[in-house]
Amino acid sequence: MRVLVVLPTFNEAENIERVLRRIRAALPEAGVLVVDDGSPDGTADMAQSLAGELGSIEVLRRRAKSGLGSAYRAGFAWGLQRDWEAFVEMDADLSHEPEALPSLVAPLSEGVDLVVGSRYVSGGSIPNWRWHRRLLSQGGNVYAALALGLHVSDSTSGFRAYRADALRRIDLDAVRAEGYGFQIEMVLQVLEHGGHVTEVPIRFVDRVDGKSKMSMYIVVEALALVTWWAFRRAGRVLVRGGASRPRTEAAA
Repeated sequence: MRVLVVLPTFNEAENIERVLRRIRAALPEAGVLVVDDGSPDGTADMAQSLAGELGSIEVLRRRAKSGLGSAYRAGFAWGLQRDWEAFVEMDADLSHEPEALPSLVAPLSEGVDLVVGSRYVSGGSIPNWRWHRRLLSQGGNVYAALALGLHVSDSTSGFRAYRADALRRIDLDAVRAEGYGFQIEMVLQVLEHGGHVTEVPIRFVDRVDGKSKMSMYIVVEALALVTWWAFRRAGRVLVRGGASRPRTEAAA
C-alpha cells in the first residue's frame, strides 16, 4: 500500500529535519508531503533541501497560514490526484512519534478506513501532562462521543491514517472545521459514509522545541461545532425515525 504522510508546517525549522529523518526510518517506502504555510523561518526550504538525500519528499508551498484543516484538505487533494492509496496525518513538532507509524498504518491493509492513534485506549499515554489539560482533552472527547454517537475514545487525535477510498467518499470541500474540530468532523464523515474506524494506542509527547499552535479559540470552535453537529444529527434521526449505530472498533 502506497502511503503518503501529510505534514503541515508553520515555523518548524527546529524540528523539520528530525521529523523527516525519523519518518523515513520508520516507513522507508512512504512518501512525505510537507504542506508549508509560508513559514518565515525557512521550514519549506529546509524540507526541500532534504528531499534529495531522503527521497520521496515533496513540498507544497502556500502563501500564508490558513489553518490545520485547510492544510490537510490541500494535502489530501494533492495525494488523491496522484493516486496515493493511504494517507497519514501527523504533527511536525514530534509530539507524534514517527516510530509509531507502522502500527498506525497496519490496520488499513485489513480493510479499516480510518485508524486513530489514541491516547485513551489501553496502552496509550500522555507523559507529563498537567491534570487540567488532561481533563479538558478527555472531557472534550467524552462530550463529542456522547453528542455524536462516535464510539471513539480520542476523536480529537491528530495522529491517524486513512484509506484513500474513505477520503474519496467524503466531500472534502464541504469540511470546513479547523484544529480539533477538523479531526472530529473527519471521524464523523468517515462513519456517516459507512466507513470502519478503529483505534490503536500511541504515546503523545509535548513538543520540546518551537511554539505550540494551540489556542482557546480552537477549543471553543470544536465544542461549538460538536454541539451544532449533534443538533443536526438529532434532526435527521427524527426525520428518519431512527439511526443505525456507526461501525467502530477500539483496538488495544
